[in-house]
Amino acid sequence: MKKTVLTLLFGLFSIVFMHAQQTVVKGVIIDSETTEPVSDVSVSIQGTTLTKKTDDQGQFNFSEGLPLGDQMLIVSKNGFFPKRFAIIIEEGKVLDMATVVIKEDAGEINDFTISLSDDELNDDDAVASNTSGVLQASRDVFARAAAFDFSGTFFRVRGLDSENGQMMLNGIRMNKAFNGRPQWSNWGGINDVMRNQDFTNGSKANEYSFGGILGTTNINTRASSYRKGARVSYASSNRSYRNRVMATYASGVREDGWSFALSAGRRWGEEGYMDGTVYDANSVFASVEKKINDKHSINFTSIYTPNRRGKSAPMTQEVFELKGRQYNSYWGYQDGEIRNSRIREIEEPILMLNHYWNISDKTTLNTNIAHQFGHIGNSRLDFNGANPDPTYYRNLPSYALAFDQSTTSLANAYLLEQEFLSDGQIDWNQMYADNASANSQNFSDVYLLYEDRNDDKQWSFNTILNTELAENISLNASLNYSTLKSHNYAKALDLLGGTGYLDIDYFDNFDNNTQTPSRVIQEGDTFRYNYNIMSSTYDAFAQAQFKYSKIDFYVGGQFGQTSHQREGLYENGAFVGNSLGKGDKLEFDKFGGKAGFTYKISGKHLIDVNGVYSQDAPTIRNSFSNSRQNNDIVNNLSEVKTTSFDASYIFRSSMLKTRLTGYYSTIEDATEVAFYYADGLSIQNFSDAQAFVQEALTGVDKRNMGVEFGAEAQVTPTIKLKGALAVGQSIYNNNPNLYLSSDDFNGTQDLGKAYLKDYNIAGGPQRAGSIGFEYRDPKYWWFGATANFFSHAYLDVAAITRTANFGLDQDGIQISDYDENIARELLQQEQFDDYMLVNLVGGKSWKINDKYIGFFASINNVFGETYKTGGYEQSRSANYTNLLEDTQRSKRLFGPKYWFGRGTTYFMNLYLRF
Repeated sequence: MKKTVLTLLFGLFSIVFMHAQQTVVKGVIIDSETTEPVSDVSVSIQGTTLTKKTDDQGQFNFSEGLPLGDQMLIVSKNGFFPKRFAIIIEEGKVLDMATVVIKEDAGEINDFTISLSDDELNDDDAVASNTSGVLQASRDVFARAAAFDFSGTFFRVRGLDSENGQMMLNGIRMNKAFNGRPQWSNWGGINDVMRNQDFTNGSKANEYSFGGILGTTNINTRASSYRKGARVSYASSNRSYRNRVMATYASGVREDGWSFALSAGRRWGEEGYMDGTVYDANSVFASVEKKINDKHSINFTSIYTPNRRGKSAPMTQEVFELKGRQYNSYWGYQDGEIRNSRIREIEEPILMLNHYWNISDKTTLNTNIAHQFGHIGNSRLDFNGANPDPTYYRNLPSYALAFDQSTTSLANAYLLEQEFLSDGQIDWNQMYADNASANSQNFSDVYLLYEDRNDDKQWSFNTILNTELAENISLNASLNYSTLKSHNYAKALDLLGGTGYLDIDYFDNFDNNTQTPSRVIQEGDTFRYNYNIMSSTYDAFAQAQFKYSKIDFYVGGQFGQTSHQREGLYENGAFVGNSLGKGDKLEFDKFGGKAGFTYKISGKHLIDVNGVYSQDAPTIRNSFSNSRQNNDIVNNLSEVKTTSFDASYIFRSSMLKTRLTGYYSTIEDATEVAFYYADGLSIQNFSDAQAFVQEALTGVDKRNMGVEFGAEAQVTPTIKLKGALAVGQSIYNNNPNLYLSSDDFNGTQDLGKAYLKDYNIAGGPQRAGSIGFEYRDPKYWWFGATANFFSHAYLDVAAITRTANFGLDQDGIQISDYDENIARELLQQEQFDDYMLVNLVGGKSWKINDKYIGFFASINNVFGETYKTGGYEQSRSANYTNLLEDTQRSKRLFGPKYWFGRGTTYFMNLYLRF
């Protein structure tokens, strides 16, 4: 008996002793105003990957893998000010933080930044395909500067396009198969419910997918993740829209296990900063979740954000000097109202069903299915008479002076100049009159407004597994499948007072559809081109993460396959036998591997290194040389290979946060397809030197390298200094092959190498710097200012002028007076002038009982700096003789076209939260 009692006592003391030896950090987090516990707060130990989320009682508890000694505990949650605590972790001791109080960020600076980036990224045209405005919740100072201070200049982080990043909603990829880019406006105008974001910079490990080399952003719209309450706001701006209203309500988790989150918004304006840019957008969001039990929960999300906006046109230097940077040639008055001929309309609802399964305390499985459908339309004018574009080269003063400087020419130039200055807009009334005149003579219409349309139906499915295999080892894995059917066609929108438009190619006089020759179309009819694109992709991803006291590292990989296929619904008159029916099915293998580590020199000093190699399918856009007319596939098409490496030194203390990163990436075997009208062609068996051509650049290699630096110093409790710097170089890394195709000449014309190596890749400034401060008063008002510097931005070059064609005459013979030195000057890439932009932002909030009222405003480009954000060389003058002749004119006929940045703009927002 005595022996038994001693054994029990020994066991009891052993348990107590073992418990006493356990190292623990724990606490409870509460709201400073309500004193209620705050759930879903992120608590992490700086310099490690140890992160916990507080539970429904606001509690957190670390008990495994804790580093010893001086550490920094970081507490953060969207909508609250982050807090940092210097702590000492001792082996075998419990550090009880007791009650940690966090204060709500009533200023809500994140709402400002999200509003700003939504404003900057409401179009995905090539000039706006930057990634800097991704709705990042990152607190990294460089990432924030790139997203919000640099975005107005179309700065590209690391010189990369947005197709190199990955955008996700609830774990479902939202990048478009057509061009690889996210369609930002599909979730625009509902900023309040887009704040729950996980952003992973570069190729670092994330829990959802293999990701892109630019980073991965996942927006969580789970109803239970939203803070209970309501919010209404009104905003005014002179950027893209003039007015915005939003209302949002979240129920929180109810006792019956249901959660709801609802949001609606509207943005509108007759025009934004650019003349004639109408804006009309509505947004509706609903998320409903049912917690079935402690292990299972189901969430349904629906997003519907139909939007219409008028586009603005690039302009030559001549047009800019006459009209200024706000001029837009796409619109004109009709019956006293602004009417834009180039309207972009997007209506693509998203429906998502998500199942969350907590298999155990260490394993979760998230399974998702999504359906997206709807259409994108881009309107424009078609004509078989005089070009209605007011900036058409024959309508400008330069045309009158193009061939001589006689008195008559000078007089004509003056008349054209005065006419352009007094009006210079589309003449809608004249087009109606011309159609009426043609109809009276029994001719078909001269003008038509139509839209290039694609109706997409896409299904996406994936399942994401996260499990903790051991105390310091976790596994992330996912399976993904998506299928797309995209119907592409031209749709007649408005006959402009006419009676019918003939469906033929007016330049080459062939039927757009031989099955219905000489067809006269009416409003709503499909015409010109009509085809389907089918695309599907599947992939699997797995990643292991290892966490130790001095080093954390990860390894991951993916594999899969993508296929594209075109199905022609019309037989094009220029491509009989190669346009109707299904073309060849393209299949591409997809695989990649990545690895990285974080070495913790101490709790404040870290070294972070990441590397990745992947190959993926080319986008639909770059797989077919002319999908509107035929089934032709781009020659020598292959997977795109991407390699990326970055290394960072990170220092973080309670006062100072810095990151210095060096990066290097290459993209190989890419394809670029372009369409333009060229003069000065040397084409075999083709008597004319002019043609509308499709250009395909194949085997394109690009290289991006540079450094990023960001620093933030809390010099006093109320004043923060911040700075960011990017010094990069983005260039073509080889001489790709170029060939042309056209319905003007049969087959293709191989022009050989395009000598692009070492030319800079256009896409915003390659060097950018920012320095600024932020003052936050304890009485809830704040103010900030930044000065931003930009340089090394370049004009996009015309590849055809860098081929052998440039030195050839129409008959294929070398141009007799060709001068190498002059040619070198003609082909020198234009570098834009450096510039500086000053931005201001500030706000104030008030608490009245349990309600918050807040106001904030921003002013960008305070001093109205004039600068170019992008542009391209026109390919019209394709050989030496034509280009030299054009550059020697007093005013160029076919000079480069530019986009200019906005002058001084503002954004103001007033909100009530209760």
